[in-house]
Formats: sequence, structure tokens, C-alpha cells
Amino acid sequence: MSEPTNPAATSFPAPTISLPLGLEILRTYSGALICSEIVFGGLVWILVASSNVPVPLLQGWVMFVSVTMFLCSTTYLTVFITGIADKVNTDWNFLDMLYHFVALLFYFAAFVLEAATTSASLSVRTTVNGTECFVVPKGGIVTFLDFRQYSINVAATIFAFFVTLCYACSMFMGFKRWRM
Repeated sequence: MSEPTNPAATSFPAPTISLPLGLEILRTYSGALICSEIVFGGLVWILVASSNVPVPLLQGWVMFVSVTMFLCSTTYLTVFITGIADKVNTDWNFLDMLYHFVALLFYFAAFVLEAATTSASLSVRTTVNGTECFVVPKGGIVTFLDFRQYSINVAATIFAFFVTLCYACSMFMGFKRWRM
């Protein structure tokens, strides 16, 4: 006589994972993109924080997104490296695509706000007689950034763009895995 099967063991499907587990994930394009998201996202976080956040209304969102996505991407990569993804019965391909879609939306908004902060900076021109004149950018929004803050925000904008591209590529690759 055979043993009765446990109904709990037969009611859950096996997890759907197309990505390898363990350190092998770092050898895939998706693993490299996640590592790039972590590195560039950390740089955005560090750069915006080192500019002393001169425009907190706009750059507060950039800080929130960069810190949150840095922690989420690190946790996400850790789940695959440690093999926890194999123990959780879910469609990891769908979660991968959904996570990167939400991260892409957040980081695109952060990139636009950081670019707006940088582009709204006043430029100072010195006239012939030595008086300083301010040139107000179009749009009516003005931020007062010194040269150091302006340079740091330019670098943060560039890295935020790179992170946005990394999340877009990860979302596209996740979508392809999910639809397979």
C-alpha cells in the first residue's frame, strides 16, 4: 500500500525561475545589470547627499528613490545569490518584470527631477565694469547652486540616467523571460 500524498505539497506549483541561483547569476546579463543598478544607484545617492540637497523639494524624491531602490536591488540580488528564490513558490519571472517596471518609473521621475534641479541653476556673468548679472533660465524656476553643487548635480543626473537605462534593460529582459 502506498503512502498518502500530502495535499499541501501538491497544491503549490514549482517556482518559475529562468535566472540561475547562486553566484552563477552574476555571469548573466541580468545579474550584471542588477550589479550596475546597485553601483550607479549608490553613486546617485552619494552624489545627491554630498551636494547638501540644496533643493529639498525636488531632491528629496531623488534621495528617497536612490536609497530605496539601492536597498531593494541589493535585497533582490541577495535572494538569488543565497538561493532563497528556489524556496519561495511564485512566478519569479513576473516579479522580476514587475519590480523592474516599478523601479523604472521611480527612477525616471527621479532622473527628470534631478535634471530639472540642475538645469534651473542660475548662471552668473560678470560684465565689463565688474558688476555681476544673473541669467534666469526659461520656465521661471530658479535654484541657487554654487559651482561645486552644480557639478555634483550634473554627475548625479548622468548617473541617474544610467540607472534608468539599466532598469529599462532589466525590465525588457524580465518581460521576455516572463512571456517565454
